[in-house]
Amino acid sequence: MHLSQRLAATDFPPIAEALSWIADRLSNRELLNLCQAVPSYPPAEALQAEFARIAHLPSTGGYTEILGIKPLRQAFADQLSRSYDALVKPDEVGITSGCNQAFAAAVASVAEPGENVILPSPWYFNHSMWLSMQGIEINSISAFCDAGSWPDVAAARKAMNAKTRAIILCTPNNPTGAIYPPQVIEAFFELAKEAGIALILDETYNDFRPDTKPAHGLLNRPNARDHLVQLFSFSKIYALAGYRLGAMIAGPELLHEATKFLDAVAICPPNISQQGVIFALRELEEWKAGKKALMAERLAAMRQAFTNPALKYQLVSSGAYFAYVRHPFQGTPSKTVAKRLAQELDILCLPGSMFGPGQEDYLRFAFANVEKEKMAPLVERLLNSL
Repeated sequence: MHLSQRLAATDFPPIAEALSWIADRLSNRELLNLCQAVPSYPPAEALQAEFARIAHLPSTGGYTEILGIKPLRQAFADQLSRSYDALVKPDEVGITSGCNQAFAAAVASVAEPGENVILPSPWYFNHSMWLSMQGIEINSISAFCDAGSWPDVAAARKAMNAKTRAIILCTPNNPTGAIYPPQVIEAFFELAKEAGIALILDETYNDFRPDTKPAHGLLNRPNARDHLVQLFSFSKIYALAGYRLGAMIAGPELLHEATKFLDAVAICPPNISQQGVIFALRELEEWKAGKKALMAERLAAMRQAFTNPALKYQLVSSGAYFAYVRHPFQGTPSKTVAKRLAQELDILCLPGSMFGPGQEDYLRFAFANVEKEKMAPLVERLLNSL
């Protein structure tokens, strides 16, 4: 049987590989699992009760519109309008089966095999995996610049060519946790507009930004939707990863093309998830604020723990769900370091090599699954690795 060469050339799913390192784990010590970006808390009890109610409705087993049910598109458009201090229309909203699917649909709508996109490294591995499968090349630039933990617009301009179809940014960033300043995001938008290409902005972790001001002012610019595609997730803030629900916000032409893709791969998003998220958007603002505060406490505890003067691990960047850490074993592959931490010290994290080229000196810690009281013990274990 002939197998796809593009799939064969694509990296294996990193989370699954990392979990294999502890498959035969014998240690009785608690595993500090900083591997996957998933909250440690369950969905709100009221939301669980609502899902139970919805599950008993005869209509829940049926299909919905390809881009999602109208009440959810309206409710999410209303929320975005408030959070961005701008007008978002429900017909600009497409509901998807998770944010990864929104990314796939956005890329499929703007780029073809043999073309390329600008993607800062380190990058979210599922982004690079999808691009690899589609035969879309990555023109990589650094996710850091002299000014801070964000990519440089000048570097992106230099990396562009006649086959460049999109600039892809993720903020708050996975894997670095960095939150890009509004002026940086807006400068990248201007570059995309100048080049006549798309700015695909993955804002999965937007709910965990400490600032209550809008993440950027792009939605108040005339004809912004001609070049801007925003991606969102309901998985993180509402603890609904298994319910697989995300969203893309785009102009009518792109959504028209994306509809073809979405119909072919899933037909529609899960009905029960859509109905439940309407309830979440309307009823769980206070609960959501509490979870945002909880993650801020965990971030502060991690940052404090890493101030230990004896620690040789350097916290390079952190925020939202993630900490990007430089390990002290220069010249040692990051996967070797990560496997040793997992198998000898019961710390499960991901090596920088899973996030793009030039990342062998780094590790990603996803701290959303680890309580703040465990940050100091984490550092103690890291000290024992030296």
